[in-house]
Amino acid sequence: MVNGLEIAKKLKPYVGVIILQFGSAGFGIVAKAALNKGSSNYTFSVYRNLFAAALLSPFAIVLERKVRPTMTLSIFFKIMLLSLFDPVIGQNMFYAGMKYSSATFAAALCNLIPALTFLIAWILRVEKVNLKSIRSHAKITGTLVTVGGAMIMTLISGPKIGLPWTHKSGPASTNPNDVENPVKGAIMIAIGCIGYALFYTVQAITLKSYPAGLSLTALICTLGALLGTVVTFVAEQANTSVWAIGWDTKLLAYIYGGVVSSGITYYLSGVIMKEKGPVFVTAFNPLSMVIVAIMSSFIFAEKMTLGKVLGATVIVIGLYLVIWGKSKDLKETELIEKQPAKPLTNDGSQTISGANAV
Repeated sequence: MVNGLEIAKKLKPYVGVIILQFGSAGFGIVAKAALNKGSSNYTFSVYRNLFAAALLSPFAIVLERKVRPTMTLSIFFKIMLLSLFDPVIGQNMFYAGMKYSSATFAAALCNLIPALTFLIAWILRVEKVNLKSIRSHAKITGTLVTVGGAMIMTLISGPKIGLPWTHKSGPASTNPNDVENPVKGAIMIAIGCIGYALFYTVQAITLKSYPAGLSLTALICTLGALLGTVVTFVAEQANTSVWAIGWDTKLLAYIYGGVVSSGITYYLSGVIMKEKGPVFVTAFNPLSMVIVAIMSSFIFAEKMTLGKVLGATVIVIGLYLVIWGKSKDLKETELIEKQPAKPLTNDGSQTISGANAV
């Protein structure tokens, strides 16, 4: 019985991260379905963040009332940046790019995010890089490989890979402006991924001064919805029909995005990260891509090409090079933190031993 409980405890993070990937894949499918039905990428972002804010705010108010830091101008500025990077730039460009591509294509390009996050963190000096270190070489090489994979997916088509159930036609887009354009879609999704990468980098900095995670997320979603509303009015101008909500696929996508992608996913990933770290969660991202590819082939009769499969494979290889390098960083950090402090020397200084900086 004890062994059974121990096994169940060890399996919990793995089960949790698989649930996360199914949730992410499900959102990719419903988002594509909503966009095919004519949903505006601008209102999609606004409604998703409104539902997320409505879900998270009560929990943040109750659960973090004693640990929520005082709001300062510096913290508020960082939260505004976060609201701009993810809800406005990241989500809007991702949804816009998905209109011109497929759910599988978008899911594959999302594997660029860890590499882009490393690159941006390096540029901003948040990430330390030692060019003599093997793990630093792995992270740099992995970043270049993922970019190469994205270019292969975008520029190389190749023969179609026929599956028996993809011979029928899937549900077509009802928006006449949504003509498949892989290059245009890839550029938009890549810009969205840069927005997400900037978000993760600034989020790590912000959490040091504002560690109330639920409150931070609720504020980001609220401000993101407000900023997104302004952007929508500017972009859509007098087209008020984009705000219409009915009992259809679009409403399902808005609620799913807010509740599952921004609500449950946030909480569950936070629990898993506390036990296993962020690298563990990121390592399972390609699973979502595989799930989306399988589901899209059934639901949208989406046909895969050799170029897309090859590019996605290259992206995953690059992703795991970055993850390997990051995992070595985390292990070294843990060893340094566990290392007992050295006694003071005669001159009052403290001797410190540790591995080389990355």
